[in-house]
Amino acid sequence: MDLLDASALIALLNDEIGASDVERVIANGDVRATTVQLAEVVDVLARRHGVAPDKARRAVEAIPGLSVIAVGAGEGWRAGELRARHYRRTTCPVSLADCMLVAAAKQRDRIVTSDRALAAVSRAEGFGVMELPPPA
Repeated sequence: MDLLDASALIALLNDEIGASDVERVIANGDVRATTVQLAEVVDVLARRHGVAPDKARRAVEAIPGLSVIAVGAGEGWRAGELRARHYRRTTCPVSLADCMLVAAAKQRDRIVTSDRALAAVSRAEGFGVMELPPPA
């Protein structure tokens, strides 16, 4: 299964560099994102790109085959542990939201992201990664 980071979803929705890669991942099926990534997508699209939150939600909900993973206490504890272990302000500025994605991942999942810190943490934790080009 492929887990889409907010950066992958934003690239797709804004038709940014990497959007075609995300489209191919979606076409292969079984793509997921956590509720935390959905929140991040709405936040970034609204604050940085001027997209109304309800429009952002409709756009995400229209992505074919995207399933949403609800995160709970177990993932929350694990995300905190991951961030405490990996976060370094200058060399690995992984966000707590990104740690939630890794915490929700299962053994054979692959993380799809353009975020270098998230990619590094995912690899360190034994997950496959599909690195997208960073946004222009």
